[in-house]
Amino acid sequence: MPSTPEPGSVAERIVWTRSRMGLLAGIAEEFSRTRPFAGLRIGVCIHLEPKTVVLLETLRAGGAEVVATGNFGTTLDEAVAVLREEGIDAVGSANLSPDEHLANKAYVVGSEPDLVLDNGAELASLIEPLGRRGIRGGTEETTTGALRLRGGEVACLYPMIVINDSPLKLIFENEIGVGQTMLESLMRETNTTPAGKSVVVVGYGWCGRGIAKFFRDFGGLVTVVDTDPVRALDAAVRGYEVRTLLDAATTADMLITVTGHPGVITAEALFRMPDGAIVANAGHFGTEIDIDGLEAVASEAQDVLTESRSYRVPNGTVTVLAGGNMLNLLCGSGNPLETMDVGFAMQALSLAWMVTHAGGLDNVAIPVPTEINNDVALRLLKILRGYTP
Repeated sequence: MPSTPEPGSVAERIVWTRSRMGLLAGIAEEFSRTRPFAGLRIGVCIHLEPKTVVLLETLRAGGAEVVATGNFGTTLDEAVAVLREEGIDAVGSANLSPDEHLANKAYVVGSEPDLVLDNGAELASLIEPLGRRGIRGGTEETTTGALRLRGGEVACLYPMIVINDSPLKLIFENEIGVGQTMLESLMRETNTTPAGKSVVVVGYGWCGRGIAKFFRDFGGLVTVVDTDPVRALDAAVRGYEVRTLLDAATTADMLITVTGHPGVITAEALFRMPDGAIVANAGHFGTEIDIDGLEAVASEAQDVLTESRSYRVPNGTVTVLAGGNMLNLLCGSGNPLETMDVGFAMQALSLAWMVTHAGGLDNVAIPVPTEINNDVALRLLKILRGYTP
């Protein structure tokens, strides 16, 4: 019999998470009967923590051999240990160098997966350099990954379902999940409140929309920065101040970036911020803030809080939280498990759909099929409200 998890451990958190992810529980039960992945290997790169443990267990219930690694800086060692105990080939740890992280991703790609579950197109970026072929298809979770695939930064060498295209993911995970957890993570990490303070949100996609809403609901005076005129107008008609980055930075007590693009928050913008300003990132990669540029010109730097640093700039100090990495994962528990249950249900069902449909698809990034969106929505309506049409 499995041992009883230690109180407060990641293993105990995984038990709790399993009990609250009803969509994945139902899908795992179905997969155990239908075995859609029998004889197939799924290569995975994703944040390895309690919620993703449940996702990987669901894939294994469907007959898959799973080989997984974490994203950089967001792996929980205990989660990896639990996966290994369950016979899932998981590699990675919390304190890896970039080179070690790259080697782990190469290990997953080198295992010759039939399907790929990706986060940020991290595995997809290695397919061509490593000369890997024969992948049937895959899924991509994030805005960042979709931008890399569709913008040509990463070659799309097999059909890829972009979970981030789904309206369910945009509403539940991006707007509600990221918005809520960025607020609570910043408040918990800094022990401060946004109430009455100038809060600048850079990027007004669905994640930025959620962050702006939650910070305003807690009393923040929110300004939005977005170079897309349609999104900027959307923010304006919802009552937000809309300004350029360099202008907004001059009065920003808190600045949060969530664009999916590197180098958005320049050292020049950081130098303009007022004394005591706090800067955080909600994007997949820790490159949205030009920390190298800031460190090159700041007169002084001091480590504070959780992997955070305060920098001496002309107007005083600016503190960059979590080393510029994803604040809600480094200093929090990530998105609420109910919101991730939705996205991960689409991941599991999309991979199963890909098994039977990939042969007729082009090697491009495509949206979640309508039937999967409808299926997940109906499953969730039944769980939440007992609704069955």
